Amino acid sequence: MFGCNSLCWDSSVPEFTDPDPLPFSLPSPLPQWPQGGSFASGRICLGEIEVIKVNNFEKVWRCTSLNGKSLGFTFYRPLEIPEGFFCLGYYCQSNHQPLRGYVLVARETSFDASVLESPALEKPLNYSLIWSLDSHDECVYFWLPNPPTGYKAMGIVVTSSPKEPEVEEVRCVRDDLTETCETSDLLLTVKSKYAKDSFQVWNTQPCDRGMLARGVDVGTFFCGSTYFDSEQVVDIMCLKNLDSSLHAMPNQNQIHALIQHYGPTVYFHPDEKYLPSSVQWFFKNGAVLHAAGNKKGIAIDYQGSNLPSGGTNDGAFWIDLPTDGDARNNLKKGNIESAELYVHVKPALGGAFTDIVMWVFCPFNGPATLKVALMNIEMSKIGEHVGDWEHFTLRISNFTGELWSVYFSQHSGGGWIHAFDLEFNKGNKPIVYSSKDGHASFPHPGTYLQGSSKLGIGVRNDAAQSKFIVDSSVKYQIVAAEYLGEGVITEPCWLQYMREWGPTVVYDSRSEIEKIINLLPLFVRFSVENLFELFPTELYGEEGPTGPKEKDNWLGDEYC
Repeated sequence: MFGCNSLCWDSSVPEFTDPDPLPFSLPSPLPQWPQGGSFASGRICLGEIEVIKVNNFEKVWRCTSLNGKSLGFTFYRPLEIPEGFFCLGYYCQSNHQPLRGYVLVARETSFDASVLESPALEKPLNYSLIWSLDSHDECVYFWLPNPPTGYKAMGIVVTSSPKEPEVEEVRCVRDDLTETCETSDLLLTVKSKYAKDSFQVWNTQPCDRGMLARGVDVGTFFCGSTYFDSEQVVDIMCLKNLDSSLHAMPNQNQIHALIQHYGPTVYFHPDEKYLPSSVQWFFKNGAVLHAAGNKKGIAIDYQGSNLPSGGTNDGAFWIDLPTDGDARNNLKKGNIESAELYVHVKPALGGAFTDIVMWVFCPFNGPATLKVALMNIEMSKIGEHVGDWEHFTLRISNFTGELWSVYFSQHSGGGWIHAFDLEFNKGNKPIVYSSKDGHASFPHPGTYLQGSSKLGIGVRNDAAQSKFIVDSSVKYQIVAAEYLGEGVITEPCWLQYMREWGPTVVYDSRSEIEKIINLLPLFVRFSVENLFELFPTELYGEEGPTGPKEKDNWLGDEYC
């Protein structure tokens, strides 16, 4: 704990001069979703407690101008909490974005003293002052609730008065109803001339995330000094969903309504040579299954019923194009008329959200185009491979049915984009741009560099609108939704194929890239220790890609 009367600006935080949240418009959820369960009802039962989302706030402190620098962050106290529900913590966000955040408030569903020794929610004993700013211009105080034994705090309380908050202000949660959380985005850094450590504020998220995880993000924040050097947070926690029925997840009719309402329009580049197709078209038009030790492959059944099922990617089988030149070239081009999105629906963040993962299949991934300063160098072979699986993910709030964000997968990485930062088509449908030849997903048109943007060296990803589109709100197939129960969704045969959808290729590319490196200015060659690291590792060779079910995000959360 330390006070701070004189602050200096941390240049790692971008400046922002507008003190008010930005205006924005978003697609509205359907006024009424198909009936069934508690999806979009506004409330989610987590077992012993029920939570609702509150997004009405009052400002406690706006960190906008300290020593002439604009920080653009505001801390909020939740308002209009329904009777019987209790605040779990306060909210913070940057003024760079619209005020669209939330915090969860909670109440006990029942408490039977004959069965349970302790209620689910309890008042804190008191508070510890974490950090304060006390000057003639402004005052703010950050308080950590001190929970009773066997309970955990869920968030921080912020006041404009040095008086310790009332214990009625928030509730702590019994520790068996909580999960550990970790820091994610660093929101704010404030430095002091009189203290060794800076004050920092982070967003948090459950440590364990994915389809089987039960951690529920409360929407609060974590703050402390820079001596905090671990991702895991111990002072506050997230909630745990103990309701195994996941009753707030959408039923089958609601899934279809969500896809038809929010399904993105996918634009492929106007110069795209390697378009998507359906998996069935790929099989029907000559794809061949190879087995290790056998020189000749076999034709794949239209439904993929003769593909080996289960197992692991052990190198025993792979899929390839036919050897006949015309058939091979025809298959490479794909067939956009047959293309459809393959949909996996799964719980996210403990069932508070639904992830609708949409997989795109392309029979062929084209060669890379390298950017070296002002030069663009088209490779003839480097970067190409048979079979290409890419995806994007819609994250839907199970409280309201709102589209919350979209994950854009980009080769070995990607990132989440808030709904208010997306482009939309027909009011409700986001636009996804698929990059030329490589089919990575992007939220806006343009050229994206995979490598060093500072030096202008790497692989180009070009994205633009064209006549080549796939409307995922119409052309889709739900291939998996495990939470609905066995037999509700029939998974296609090819989804059980766990081996490679293309042969492993090793490129003699190091000498080619050495030639490219020799074109760089001398100061670059001498200043960068390992120039080969500027180029993605997939340029040096390519294992055939595996199918959706072999990817880490099938069970886990998206990588970002």
